[in-house]
Amino acid sequence: MMSDAAPLPAIRAAATVILWREAPSGTQVLMGMRGAAAVFMPSKYVFPGGAVDPGDVADPLPMTNQCAERLRAMCGPDAPCPSALAGAAVRELREETGLVLPPTDAPALRFVFRAITPPGRPRRFDARFFLADAAHLAGSAEDFSAAEDELSHLHWIGLAQARALDLPFITEVVLAEVTAALRGAPDQGVPFFDNSGTAPAFRRIV
Repeated sequence: MMSDAAPLPAIRAAATVILWREAPSGTQVLMGMRGAAAVFMPSKYVFPGGAVDPGDVADPLPMTNQCAERLRAMCGPDAPCPSALAGAAVRELREETGLVLPPTDAPALRFVFRAITPPGRPRRFDARFFLADAAHLAGSAEDFSAAEDELSHLHWIGLAQARALDLPFITEVVLAEVTAALRGAPDQGVPFFDNSGTAPAFRRIV
C-alpha cells in the first residue's frame, strides 16, 4: 500500500554570520527581523545567513586550520567544503545587510556553532555559525543602504538586550555561547545540535 505522506524536506547546508563590535555601552551584535510571511522563522530576530549556493566557493575568506578542520568534522561526503561555507556566510551578510567582509591576510571568520533543524519544520538546514569582528568590515558598520529586503529592523544591540527580542530557540542558545566566547570562556570545541537522526543529540566538535 502506497503512502500519501509528503516527502520530508531535504536538509540544506547553510551559513550564518554573528557580527560583533565593541561600543561604549558594551559588546553589540547585529540582528534583523525576518518577514511575517517568511516560511522559515517568520517575524523572528535572527543573525544574517542562508543556504549555501554553488558559487559560494569563490573568493573565500582565509580561516585557521583548526576552523577548517572543525568544519569538515562529522560531515558526510556531499557536505560543502569549508571555503563554500565561508563564502556563503560572507555573501549572505552582504545581501541581507549590505555590509562587506573583504578578503584579508588575517582570518576574519571563527566557526563557533552548528545546528541541524529538527524534523517537522517546513525547511531544514545544517547551519554553521561564524563569529566575525566588525573591525574587518570594508566601510561603515552603520551603512545598511545596500541591504536587500529579507531582513527588516537591522540594528546593533547589546548582548543582554538581544535576549529580550523574539528569538528562535536555537538563536537564544547561540547567543549564550557567543556571549561566553566573547567574554573569554575557554575553547571546549564547537557545540553541535545534531537533529539528523531519529533522536536529537548534542555533540562538541573538537
